[in-house]
Amino acid sequence: MTLVESIISGNRLALSRLLTQIENDTAEGRAAMSELFPFTGRAHLIGITGAPGTGKSSLVNQLARYYRHPVNGETAKRVAVVAVDPSSPFSGGAILGDRIRMRDLAGDPGVYIRSMATRGSLGGLARTTSGLVQAFDAAGFEIILVETVGAGQAEVDIARLAQTTIVVDAPGLGDEIQAIKAGILEIADILVINKADRPGVENTERALRGMLELAHPGSRVFRKHALTSQLAPEAAPSNAVWIPPIQRTVATEGTGVSEVAQLITRHQSYLLQTGDWSRREQSRLEIELENMLEEELVNRWRTQVAESYYKTVLQALLERRISPYKAVEDLLKGDSDL
Repeated sequence: MTLVESIISGNRLALSRLLTQIENDTAEGRAAMSELFPFTGRAHLIGITGAPGTGKSSLVNQLARYYRHPVNGETAKRVAVVAVDPSSPFSGGAILGDRIRMRDLAGDPGVYIRSMATRGSLGGLARTTSGLVQAFDAAGFEIILVETVGAGQAEVDIARLAQTTIVVDAPGLGDEIQAIKAGILEIADILVINKADRPGVENTERALRGMLELAHPGSRVFRKHALTSQLAPEAAPSNAVWIPPIQRTVATEGTGVSEVAQLITRHQSYLLQTGDWSRREQSRLEIELENMLEEELVNRWRTQVAESYYKTVLQALLERRISPYKAVEDLLKGDSDL
């Protein structure tokens, strides 16, 4: 049985090997993903992001448990968890400790937890996160939870990967104005106030609702997933505009988790009914193609430029004899008057 056949049949060991190959960007991993790609596109990708300390890992843990043991008579679903941890800028290592917080999921054959390091990538995800998600999708996991690093407002890449993005906030983390800054909050499809048993939860929710009211004075402009569309009430039915709901949770106790799962289901239905699901998927694949094309073109260019010439141009840039624009022009031309 080939590696691809083993993964489709549910062999966890084969899947583990493929995930490692994808992270290491091996030729075998690329070949396997080319064969598996026609089997993707069926999973619901759910991104969980937010500031450090908001309880993202606890929420992911509880959501995975809910999908494995739903309380409303729903069918249990296979769940994959991708937990992205930051790499040290000095040693290059990463703790990969999120699996420690999800110990109670261990032993469930319907759950697969994979931790990965960013390896220097910005935006909250690793460069190969998309490949891991596709592998889980092809392996038949119906729900894929992607937990980002938790570095703050720069974490917007998850909105390009996931169909549903959950932004987690918590009371008592500092100035309430942090909650309404542009960037991290604008990517939210669902807002979760975790640790809602703490003092100050009302102020946090008030700040979030104030932001939503300012963002929806009568029309809503979406500027994510490389899409820009404006829907006015007179031009579209009221249910055609998704306004991110706010849900309080205490993830360590499981409080509010089932309500979050129901909101995720509602958002999925909204995406399918409005056609936004296919538009987001098209945008995601287009962005992924452009990123891979850019990386491959840079790699090919580096093989065609002599290292000595590259260092000469770099030295001229460091000495301020040429500008960065001139350096790029010289490197692309392959000649210089230095």
